[in-house]
This record gives sequence, C-alpha cells and structure tokens, in this order.
Amino acid sequence: MNHLLVIIIAVVVMFTVMRRELGAVVSVAALVALAVVGFYLRSPLLALLFIVGAGITAVAGLPVFRRTWLTPQIFALFKKIAPKVSPTEQVALDAGTVGWDGQLFSGRPDWNQLLNNRYSGLTAEEQAFLDNQCSKAVSMCNAWEIAVERADMPKELWDFLKKEKFFGMIIPKEYGGLHFSAKAQSAVLQKLAGNETLMSTVGVPNSLGPGELLVKYGTEEQKNHYLPRLADGREIPCFGLTGPRAGSDATSIPDTGIVCKGKFEGKEVLGIRLNFEKRWITLAPVATVVGLAFRMFDPDGLVGDKKDIGITCALIPRGTKGMEIGRRHHPIGSPFMNGPIKGKDVFIPLDWIIGGVDMAGQGWRMLVECLSVGRCITLPSGASGSARYAVGWSGGFTRVRRQFNTSVANMEGVQEPLARMSSMAYISRATVSHTANMIDSGEKPAVPSAILKSQLTEFQRQIMMDAMDVHGGRAVTLGPRNYLGVGFSATPVAITVEGANIMTRCLMIFGQGAIRCHPWVLAELEAKNNDDIKAFDKAFFGHVGLIMGNATRAFTAAIGIPTGGNPFDSAAAPYAKAVNRFSAVLGLLSDAAMTTLGATLKQRELLSGRLGDILSNLYLLSMVLKHWHEGKKVPGEEALMRYSAEFLLHRLENAVCGVLDNLPNRLVAFKLRALVMPLGRRWPMPSDNLTTAIANDVSNNTPLRDYLIEDTWNTQDKGAVENPLARYNALLRDYDKAEKIYRTASKAYAQGELPMTALHPEERFVAAAEAGLISADEAAFMKTFEAEVLDMLTVDDFAFDEPARHKDKIVVHND
Repeated sequence: MNHLLVIIIAVVVMFTVMRRELGAVVSVAALVALAVVGFYLRSPLLALLFIVGAGITAVAGLPVFRRTWLTPQIFALFKKIAPKVSPTEQVALDAGTVGWDGQLFSGRPDWNQLLNNRYSGLTAEEQAFLDNQCSKAVSMCNAWEIAVERADMPKELWDFLKKEKFFGMIIPKEYGGLHFSAKAQSAVLQKLAGNETLMSTVGVPNSLGPGELLVKYGTEEQKNHYLPRLADGREIPCFGLTGPRAGSDATSIPDTGIVCKGKFEGKEVLGIRLNFEKRWITLAPVATVVGLAFRMFDPDGLVGDKKDIGITCALIPRGTKGMEIGRRHHPIGSPFMNGPIKGKDVFIPLDWIIGGVDMAGQGWRMLVECLSVGRCITLPSGASGSARYAVGWSGGFTRVRRQFNTSVANMEGVQEPLARMSSMAYISRATVSHTANMIDSGEKPAVPSAILKSQLTEFQRQIMMDAMDVHGGRAVTLGPRNYLGVGFSATPVAITVEGANIMTRCLMIFGQGAIRCHPWVLAELEAKNNDDIKAFDKAFFGHVGLIMGNATRAFTAAIGIPTGGNPFDSAAAPYAKAVNRFSAVLGLLSDAAMTTLGATLKQRELLSGRLGDILSNLYLLSMVLKHWHEGKKVPGEEALMRYSAEFLLHRLENAVCGVLDNLPNRLVAFKLRALVMPLGRRWPMPSDNLTTAIANDVSNNTPLRDYLIEDTWNTQDKGAVENPLARYNALLRDYDKAEKIYRTASKAYAQGELPMTALHPEERFVAAAEAGLISADEAAFMKTFEAEVLDMLTVDDFAFDEPARHKDKIVVHND
C-alpha cells in the first residue's frame, strides 16, 4: 500500500512540474523530495529510483553540466537536419507580428492577452459613412444590369464612389483621404458585399496596391502628388504582380527592369528599361496609374555594386510609352474591372520607384508587410458580408415558400443548411471584426491573415452553395429577379486570388506559423545561423520543456483535468477549456511532425494542411468566444455560439485524427494518440435541437435574425433598386398573422368545408371568408400578402433569342 501511495504522489508531483514547465532545477528538487518521501514511507526501491532520476536530470538538464557534453552534440546534429530558410521565406517570417496566434502555439494560452484588447467599435464618423454613403452605394447596384447588361457599374455609381472617397479609406486625412480604422474598412466592405463587383472595386484600392505602398514607403514627393489624387478618384490605381508564369509563386516573376540611361521628357536620365507581362490585375482596364512589381538588375553597376537588385515596385502612369493597358479579362460571375498589362522596352526614371532608389530591391518585403494586413481585410470582409446577405435572403425565402402545406423552413432537411449558414456567418463576423481590431491596436497579423483569407472564403463558398440549395429553382434561373445567382457564380474568384486557398492552407498557415509562432523554433534557427551555442542551449532545452509540458497538459486535459485560465461565463467556458487542451495538442503534434520529418515536412503538404487546420479552427473558435464575451448576447445567440463552437471543435478533431492517421512514424503516432485522445473523440457535430432553434430564429422576425443581418443594406430606399432583403423582412414581420390564416384555410379545405376546386391559396381565402371562417379584413390581408409572396417566388423568362450574345448564331427551330 505504501508503494502505491508513493507512486501516486510521484505522478501528481511530476505532472505538476511538467504541466507548469518549472524546469530542471525544480525537477531535480522534486525528485530528491520524492526520494525522502519514499524512504519515510518505507519504499526504499522507489526512493533509489528517484535519486537516480534526479542524478540523470541534473547531468542532462542543468545548464552547468549539459553545456559541457550534451549540448555540443545536439547542436552539431541540429545543424545537419534543420530546414534551410530561403531569403524569400525569411522576408515573410520577418514581416508582420505575432500575437494571439503565438499564444495558441504555446500550449497554455493567456486569454487576458486576447480579452484585454476589447473591440472598440466604430467612430461616429465611420458609423455615419456606413449608414449613409454605403447604403446609397449598394442601393445603386442592380446585379443583373451590372453583370450582364453593362459588364460594369453605372457611371453615376463610379462618380459617387469617387466623390465620397471610397477609394481613399486608407489614405491619411492630410492627403484628402478618410483614414478609416481597419474595423471601419472591414465594416464598409461587408456592407458593400451585397454586390460582388462593388465590393471588389472598392476593396482592391484600399488593400494591396499603390495607395498603401505609398502611405508606408513613398517619398514625400510621391505622397504629395499621388495620395490626394487617389483619395478623390482622379487617379484609379491597380497593382501588377501576377503573370502567366507567376501566380501564387509571386517571387518567381520573370518581368525585368534593367538599369540604363534613356530619354525622358527630352533629357537623358538614369532609369530602368522594363519588359513585363501581367494578368489578373484588378482595375487594370480603367487604371490611370499602375503599380508594378519586377525583378531589377544593374549589370553595369550604374546605381551600386549589386547586379541582381531584387524585386522592386514602381509607379507608372497609364500613358507611358510602350505599356499596353485597357483590355479585359472576364472574371467568373462578376464583371469587376480586371485585365492584362504588357510592356515592351518601357523606360521610366529611377524616381518612379516607390520610395525612391533607396527602396530598390525591397519590393518583396514591402508586399509581404502590406499583404499581412490587406489579406485580413478585403476578401474576409467580403466573405463575411456576403454571408450576412445570404442568411437574410435564405431565412426569408424558406419561411414564405410553402410546400406540402407548410413553410419549407419547418423541414429539417432545410434547417440543417440554414443553421450551418448562420453559424459560418457568425464565425466570419466575429473573426474579421476582432482581427481588424488587433490591426488597429498595432498588430500586423501575418499568420491570421492567411487563416482568414482561406477559411472565410471557403465558408463563403459553402454558404453560397447552401443558399442555392434552399432556394432551389428560385436561384438557378438567372435574370434580374435572381439576387443570388451572380454572387454564387463569383465565389471561385475569392477562393483563387491573393494566394490560392490550396497553397495558403497547405504551405502558409502552418509553414509560417510553426516557425513564426512557436515559442522556440525561430530562436533555435537563429542560434544555428549565428553559430551561438549558448543561445541554442537555452532555446533547445526550453523547447524540450515545452514538449514535456504540452504532453502532460494534453493528456491531463483529455481525461478531464482543466489546464490554463478560463475567464468565460458558464456558456462559453467548456469551449475555452477545449481551446486550452487543443493548444497543447497543436504544440505537441507540431513538434512531433518537425522532429520526425525534419526538413521534409515542407513537402508533406497534406500533413502541413491538417496541422494548419488545427491552428485555424483554434483561432476561429477563440474569436467566437471573444465575440460572445464582449457582445450583445441577443436572444437566441447562445444557441448560435454553442453551435459554432461545436462545429469548429468537430472540424478540429477531424484534423487531429488526420495527423495521427498519417504521421509516417507509426510508433510515434500510436503513442501520441494515447496521449492526446486517450478517451477517443469528444466533439460530435452540433445537435439537432441547436440546428432547429437557429433555423427557426433566422427564418422569423427575431432579434437573432436582426443581429445577423445588422449593418447590411436592409431598407427599401426611395428611388433605389429593389432590395429583396427589405422585402423579406417586411413579409416576416407579418408572417405570424399570415400563418394562422394559412392553417385555418388548410384545415377547412382538408375537412371539405371549402370547394374542392379552391386549389390556389387566394381562392381558399375568399372561400374561407364567405364561409365565415376568417374575416373580410383577413382575406384582404392575405390577398396582398400572397401577392407579395408570389412576386418574391417568381423567376424571369426571356424572348427566345434574347439570351444569345450573337443573334446570327441562333438556331430557328419552329419557323
């Protein structure tokens, strides 16, 4: 019995030491103390084992001993197997900051770091712009007219956007811009996402492009000339980065700029002769100034000793001789301005380099630093905004659409996608809002930007597919009445641009995150590069302590012993507890993958993608919990928060199992599974009860529905294009009254109290009124209500030859 007691005490003590990463000194002291306890409780063999363990720990763990024999051997091995970091990878690693993403890699996230930075909301000026100018802009968009009839926005909308400085949201006020916060930029783009072309047109100039590059890196002369003109729309910018042979691999651009002398405005000056071919350049067909990325060379040493200067960015006015610009690509589903740019022997002076000659060769760093912010804002905000509209439209449609004598929103098969859409919209909103708030606090979230871009645009794709499914024939028939089809067909654009999602998921999220965010890996690599054995010793054994701590935390949390802080209420606390647990799991699996695969992990994209999925779902879940913690908590929101958390945890466990099932070293995988999932899986998909509750809320006039479509264009303004969201909202406000009359008429017809020929709803209401089952006022109300419903269900049809673009190719079948 004494032996068992000593073993129990030893397990508790050593687990406590490892969970808290108390280090070798405390471990040695703990083992010595356990030896004393062993002798006291008459268990001399165990006491002797503790003494031996203390000796081994001291020799291998205390710096004064290990640095003389163990560290040099490990350091030599590490130099051989550690992955090499390319210069372009190093630039990406150095760009941006590490914040909450670093906490998620730590195995014991400090929630206070996240929660202390409360979401501060918009200023009065920003909110007024959102309520007024943004509403006006969306109200000028007819999706069919823009996508099919014009293949462009109307001139009055272009003029309005320029006049109200939509293109100058990021430009400081001293240069005539709006200088909105990141939160406001995100909110604007979410509202404008009611039309994909509008959102893209406004989003790109305020994201990666000449405006942001000038603000951060431009010379004073460049800023003074261009920024006021960009702010008020006199200049429309585009940025040429990608080309036929350089898409996601932007660092491989083959476009060249050779330093040479040439003629400019009648004088011989030192400049650059450019040859380039770009494509997929948003706003290129209408741009007045082109930001261009190219590889700069100085073979004759005219500006310095370096011949291959590197990627450089310059500004080129539209009319520059030798540049071809104006043709268009046709982006799928959305005709936003996009096209190719070519240049042959285009000569520009050196001072057209953004930032001047001093910034020559700094283009990749400039782009990466800007992209870490822009990628967090534009496409994720568009995804979040389109989700709000899709949920609003779908909830309204499924409530007023009746089949089998009931609203289709009552059918569980429809409720499933409605709840999923609502959850993804909620997650997206939480994530973009709170990440933008981090940016406003000074962070440049490089890894979260990749998470947001890939995860939220994938949500957008799923949401649009679900919306199409629940609308059925109403959405698959194109025409002016179809408010969904054009946006649905445009979703691949967001999946593909600014780094294709496949690449972002498989290479960037974990590939960068494992090095940038890991508490010790970057320090180990820097020690290797600097040949600093003392720094390596500190980093490596700190890393060992982290592995032991994560292993202990992951195991104890899996069997129900909480780890880490948990400042949330009872509704959110279980999910925060899961974040703490899976943070340790992420750290442990990451170290296992890096240790067993070494440099080859770069090529194991399936594993890297799954590890990235763990990090992504942890990040999204953290944002949901923060949103709930600081938010309004409207009726029904708790169910949506729970659904969202359980949905993300289910996906997270899928990713964990995927790593364990495919880790090449099967012995390590077997041991890891015993550590991180000793009781098996814990998080199934959300329950049917949550699904039904959420679907009912979003398809009725409820506070939760109002919250989910908040800050969308949901009013029918005088003189504006038709707003389907406003029309559905109006129908839902009257639906409870209508539903009672539907039931009365249906029951009477089923019991033979109404004529059997009263097959149309309108006929039944007239007959029910004549039979005294409903009042004349109720019959009149239902006539108006049903007419509005029928109009919302109606689809377009066209003359036989109208859909054909080329009338001369029409086949005449019935002449």
